[in-house]
Amino acid sequence: MQISLKEFSQLTVYQLFEIYKLRNEVFIVEQNCVYQDIDDKDSKSKHLLITIENILVAYARIIPPGISYKEPGIGRVVVKKEFRGNNYAKILMKACLSNMFELFKNQDIMLSAQTYLIKFYSDLGFKIEGNEYLEDDIPHIKMRFKIM
Repeated sequence: MQISLKEFSQLTVYQLFEIYKLRNEVFIVEQNCVYQDIDDKDSKSKHLLITIENILVAYARIIPPGISYKEPGIGRVVVKKEFRGNNYAKILMKACLSNMFELFKNQDIMLSAQTYLIKFYSDLGFKIEGNEYLEDDIPHIKMRFKIM
């Protein structure tokens, strides 16, 4: 297993293709949700990839402050279907948090969680903030990892 964090400009064409393919498989096809996945946040974010023998197993983007939220954020958290149930989501999120603690010292971390994942994110230390809302017709909730 290899965990890597890359700037958008450091991604190879193959890595970018695999990221977009995985996000499309899960967020558009599997969740039956038509929306614009590729956005301007990609070019401004850092990209955390977990690969096994050149297969992209899990992915998330780390979004700098002032883009999605006032604080830094995590988005597009995804694990390839055939690799789910093997702790890759937890490994991915712990790697995101670890990197973000270094990159954005003393800043809270935000994310928009699909509501069925509240317990998963709560177990990692995130707390619900605000009320449930629909994002692309899927119930979501804003969550915060409080630093201080």
